[in-house]
Amino acid sequence: MASTTNELTHDFPPFFKVFKDGHVERYPFPIPNHHVPTGLDPNTGIQSKDVVISPETGLSARIFIPKINGPDQKLPLLIHYHGGGFCTGSPFDTTAQKYFTSLISQDNMIVVAVDYRLAPEHPLPIAYDDSLAALQWIATHSNNQGPEPWLNEYADFGRVFLVGESAGANISHYVAVRAGATGLAGLKIVGVLIVHPFFGGKECDEMYKFMCPTSSGCDDDPKLNPAVDPDLSRLGCAKVLVCVAEKDWLKDRGVAYYETLGKSGWGGNVEFFETKGEDHCFHLMNADSENSKVLLKKLVDFIIGE
Repeated sequence: MASTTNELTHDFPPFFKVFKDGHVERYPFPIPNHHVPTGLDPNTGIQSKDVVISPETGLSARIFIPKINGPDQKLPLLIHYHGGGFCTGSPFDTTAQKYFTSLISQDNMIVVAVDYRLAPEHPLPIAYDDSLAALQWIATHSNNQGPEPWLNEYADFGRVFLVGESAGANISHYVAVRAGATGLAGLKIVGVLIVHPFFGGKECDEMYKFMCPTSSGCDDDPKLNPAVDPDLSRLGCAKVLVCVAEKDWLKDRGVAYYETLGKSGWGGNVEFFETKGEDHCFHLMNADSENSKVLLKKLVDFIIGE
């Protein structure tokens, strides 16, 4: 009798497919992308290193710092959660390296890029839990006694920003709400940058439901629909920048998020920025384009404007 283990049971292009024996195959990334080692970038003076946040789970991050010009230099801290549908993406690849190098080159800051565990092998909400755990680990450095010297020496914990694109924007929002609702000693989240965010729509999301067995995949889940989150008004930051792209299929969800936040009772300031003529996460796919440079400057200005 022929084996049926190679039978396809779930197919979620352009992300992954699942077979009857349980193994997962991911679709190839749309642009060439490879792992980048840590070290010193001779062109910019930016250094990077990888750190293990939790040996028990394998949660890790890559830290980027600019060229340091003095022992007492304290810099804004940007915590990044990557996109990729909660199931792909990495802070260790070519795309991430170029993005963070561009940000830091425009204005000195420290970036901690979190490598949360990916679904479906690690079902949601693990990615959310990892991302919050990373913020809590970072907060342990606020007395300059944490395990990572770069954070102890150079990070300004009164100027912390969360940023993410697509699924990472969804995670950034979640982490900021949890930080505000539960209280997080040791650091101050000044702002959150929500770039081309993924949230749920009117129809149930079958891929999300598959990755998160505890979710309905519908708009009664606060992670997919912030409007039903009773803690939304406790969002733990002073300001939010919501960025959308005109041709992005998720644009309407970004607009809805901006409008929802504006009438939530949250006391901060929410700003909206749309890039005309562009698609989802264009600034990562074509980082050298004029529109990418404009968006990058908008992000940096949001951070340094405080």
